[in-house]
Amino acid sequence: MGRKAQARRGTKSQPLTIQVPLRSGPNWPLLILSLVGIGVTSYLSYTEWTGSQLKGCAVGSSCDIVLSSRWATLLGMPTAFWGLLAYVTLAASAFIKRQDLHWFSAWGIALFGVLYSAYLTTISLKVLGAACPYCLTSLALMTSVFVLVTFQRPGTLKNFSWPRWLSRTVPVAAAIIVLLHLHYIGVIGEPPAPEDPMARGLAVHLTKSGAKMYGSFWCPHCQAQKELFGAAASRLPYIECSPDGQNAPQGKECHDAHIESYPTWVINGKRIQEVLSLKQLAESSGFQMEPAKTN
Repeated sequence: MGRKAQARRGTKSQPLTIQVPLRSGPNWPLLILSLVGIGVTSYLSYTEWTGSQLKGCAVGSSCDIVLSSRWATLLGMPTAFWGLLAYVTLAASAFIKRQDLHWFSAWGIALFGVLYSAYLTTISLKVLGAACPYCLTSLALMTSVFVLVTFQRPGTLKNFSWPRWLSRTVPVAAAIIVLLHLHYIGVIGEPPAPEDPMARGLAVHLTKSGAKMYGSFWCPHCQAQKELFGAAASRLPYIECSPDGQNAPQGKECHDAHIESYPTWVINGKRIQEVLSLKQLAESSGFQMEPAKTN
C-alpha cells in the first residue's frame, strides 16, 4: 500500500504540458501584403504632414476632394496614419509563432480594416461623389489580407465555430465603425473640419513658392486672414512674430525682416501689409486652380 500511494503521488506531481502548434517561419504572404500597405499609407501620411502635393491628385480632383474631407482625419491625425498603424501591426503579427495567436490577431485586425475601408469607400462614393485611387488601393490590399488570413485558419483550433466566432467579432467591429461615423457627422464630439480644395491648394502653393506670412497670435487681422483658409490654415507659411507674448521683443526672424505691421505678406519679393483675399493671394503668387478630373 505504501509503494502504491507513493507511486500515485509521484504521478500527480508531474507537470501537465500542452503542446501548442507553432509556425515554422513568418507568414510571408501576409508580410508582403502588409509591406505594400505600409508603403501606400506612409506616402499618404507623409504628404499630409508635409503639405506636399500628392502625385496624380491635382487640386480640385476627385482624389483631392476625398483627402480634403472631414473623413480624411481622425482624432487630429490623418486617416492614412491609422491605416499605417494597422498595416504595421499586421506585419508584426506575421512573426507570431503560435498558430492560434497569429491567426486570431491577424484576422481580427483584417476584419476591422476591411470594414472600415469599405465604410470610407462608401462615404467617398455616395456622400462626396468622388473616389481616391490611393484609398481604393488600400481597400483592395486590406480585402486581400482578410481573404488570405481567412483561408489560412489553422485546422488545429479546438472547438472552433465560424457562426460563434463571427457573432463575437463582427458586432464589435461594426459598433466601433458606427461610433466613428457618429463622430464624423458631429453627433459625438467635435467633427473634423473639412478643407476647401482651393484653399488647401493655395496654401500648399504659397509654402512651396517661398512666400511668407508674418503675424502674431494676438493680431485680429491675422486671425481674419487665417479664417479665409479655414481648416487649411495650418498649411500656410506662417511665421509667429510674438512667440514670447505681446509685450515681449519681436522674434528674430521678424526683426531681421523689418516687419512693422501684421499681417505682412512677402510674395515673390513683394511686401504686402494687409489682409488679402484668396483671389488676391492666387494672383500675386501665380497660383491657378487645375480643372478637376472627372471619373
